[in-house]
Amino acid sequence: MSKQDKNSTEVEEKKSSSEVSDQDRKTTKEEKTPKAPEKDDKKNKKTKVKKEKKSVKPQTKKFPHGKKYRNYAQSFNRQKKYSLSEGVDLLLESKSLTKFDATAEIHLNLGVDPKHADQIVRSTVILPHGTGKKVRIVAFVDESQAKKAIAAGAMEAGTEDLIAKITKGWTDFDIAIATPDQMKSIGKVAKILGQKGLMPNPKAGTITPDIEKTIQEISTGKVEFRVDKLGNLHNSIGKLSFGKEKLTENIQKYMKAVQDAKPAGVKGTYIKSTTFTSTMGPGIKIDLGKLE
Repeated sequence: MSKQDKNSTEVEEKKSSSEVSDQDRKTTKEEKTPKAPEKDDKKNKKTKVKKEKKSVKPQTKKFPHGKKYRNYAQSFNRQKKYSLSEGVDLLLESKSLTKFDATAEIHLNLGVDPKHADQIVRSTVILPHGTGKKVRIVAFVDESQAKKAIAAGAMEAGTEDLIAKITKGWTDFDIAIATPDQMKSIGKVAKILGQKGLMPNPKAGTITPDIEKTIQEISTGKVEFRVDKLGNLHNSIGKLSFGKEKLTENIQKYMKAVQDAKPAGVKGTYIKSTTFTSTMGPGIKIDLGKLE
């Protein structure tokens, strides 16, 4: 075989291989191209599903409250401000909303700025008829006073045993009181009590040498009020079963205590708004000029 023949055969083989590769490329392109519409179909299907999902709006309840609540809320003008007597009457009418003895509540918005220490409103008041709630009290006292504290109404009394229980996570009580000499020992659980709002405090009257008297006052209706970050006060003022006279006397006593606790640095309107409500009931606005 001559050199020319060899060269010609090699050229032909290269051409044939290049033609084959071109054909393979064409076939692969042809195989790939029909897949494009499938993707488009999938996209279209997805968009259709999304549109269908968007079109289906969740059914929202027109009335978030029950029929009893709606009937009661519509029985008076919720934008009107009522006198104290009218407000208590409306409050008592909310008995129908619950099967249990509902709590009567009072909510005040004050014209104070709690960010400033001299405008923090915090004090206590003894309601003449109490709150109707059994208060669970623990007393940090010397062992010699423990029996007297329990006799006065404390659920538990002592120091070391109480600290041991609280350290393990027990905080099933509403108020903690202490004698001044026990405050050093309480420092061991100060963080736990502070986070729960249970730390004894002289402003709240829960650090006292007269443990028996303090327990009796708290049990019979001593209430602490303290302004929150937004300048509001929230307290219970009794049960609806108290009736109009007792609730009125509790409210008057509470309002006087709030007025007496007005900080000297507050300028302008001190009590901006007053609202009565009951457990699971709507708010009743009260005219501040008709609280007497």
